[in-house]
Amino acid sequence: MKLEQRSLKALNAFAPQMESVSKTGLFGLAIVIFLIILGVYALVIQIVKGHIVTGMRDNVVWGLYIANFIFFIGISYAGALISGILHLLRVKWRAPVIRIAESITVISTLIGPTYILLCMGRLDRLHYLVIFGRIQSPITWDILAITTYLVGSIILLYLAMIRDFAVLKDYPFKNNWRNKIYKFLAAGFIDTTKQNRFLNRSLDIMSALIIPLAILVHSVLAWIFGMTLRPGWHSTIFAPYFVVAAVYSGTGVLIIALWIFRKFYHLESYITKIHFNYLGIILLVLGALYGYFTFSEYLTSWYGSETWDMELLSKLFSANEYWWWFFFAAFIGVIVPIVIIIVPKFRNINSITFASLIAVLALWVKRYLIIIPTLETPLLPLQDMRAEYIHYTPTIIEWLLTFAGIAMFCLLFFLFSKFVPLIPIVREDESKNYAQLRKTVIERNIKRKIMEAKKKEAKKIENL
Repeated sequence: MKLEQRSLKALNAFAPQMESVSKTGLFGLAIVIFLIILGVYALVIQIVKGHIVTGMRDNVVWGLYIANFIFFIGISYAGALISGILHLLRVKWRAPVIRIAESITVISTLIGPTYILLCMGRLDRLHYLVIFGRIQSPITWDILAITTYLVGSIILLYLAMIRDFAVLKDYPFKNNWRNKIYKFLAAGFIDTTKQNRFLNRSLDIMSALIIPLAILVHSVLAWIFGMTLRPGWHSTIFAPYFVVAAVYSGTGVLIIALWIFRKFYHLESYITKIHFNYLGIILLVLGALYGYFTFSEYLTSWYGSETWDMELLSKLFSANEYWWWFFFAAFIGVIVPIVIIIVPKFRNINSITFASLIAVLALWVKRYLIIIPTLETPLLPLQDMRAEYIHYTPTIIEWLLTFAGIAMFCLLFFLFSKFVPLIPIVREDESKNYAQLRKTVIERNIKRKIMEAKKKEAKKIENL
């Protein structure tokens, strides 16, 4: 089958999905919007009454919000690393994966930092971070790194979509505003040799830059913890540990997103079992690395037998406190995905997706365990303290804002899929035939309009 026929088939397949919403989609959209409304309500209560409505107190100054921040920023790195590496290596099966991975990167990077704002008590002083921020502060490093990373991710995603915008601007959508926006975003791309050369070079440069940026940003985030004298945080392996954990959870989110879009958008011919198998192997390797780092972290803390480290470990291994959380994050979240993927009998699309779900949940629990037990273990002994000031329990306000963030992630992903095809219409290695594709699209549109006009005339004659 010729290129233009295959590309037009993809375009014709995606156009109805971009213009209409199924009943299932409307139901899911209603749930997502309802959760966001509840989150707005919770935010208003928190702003009016203050942080007293949360479980955060003088000792546990960070809670669910920072765990969510680390989680969302973490899953963004898998999209950047996977899309960047697959593009640079010119992997043949990359096309259906790259755009979804890049969109995960941008959307999660937009949502993650909002949880820092929720954790701050005085949002009216937010601009002080820019005016009075000190370069010695790891938080300043984090702001600079995340901002740079977000801008780079947006540029990479946009460059990868220019060819599709150039095709979409000629497609006869029901709403003309789409064609105007696509024409603007196409930036005058007409498939000249010079344009293709510059576009391919720009994609290569951004793909090469986004990989070290992703590693740097999560390393900086890890140093915010590692450079403090806190039990469980003051560790030299925190940076690579954070990076591996981030890519592990991000790969899981990518697999889940592929499964959802494959099922509900009927993309079985584009997203096949081979994509799940390859991504499953990546998940397997990352799971093994994550398990190794987890073992190393707790082994060295236990063997060192420092007082505060041992107190933290006793919390993690106590059945009355965090044992079941720790067991799920450190054992179930590693062993189950590895067993499912490594045994051919268990390995299929649904089981790989289930393994990814386990990995994602385990890594969220791990982010929670990194923060809360450490902050509940003060460096100085405390007497006559109320239990709620030492132990942290998330409130309904924090949970509502957590689910609202997840709902916003789903909503932005849904809106993205309604504006841009999830699978690239024009492949990078097939761009030489773009002019013929555009010509064919225009010819087919003219023929379609002529046929519609003839049918209308025939109906008028019949009515007479």
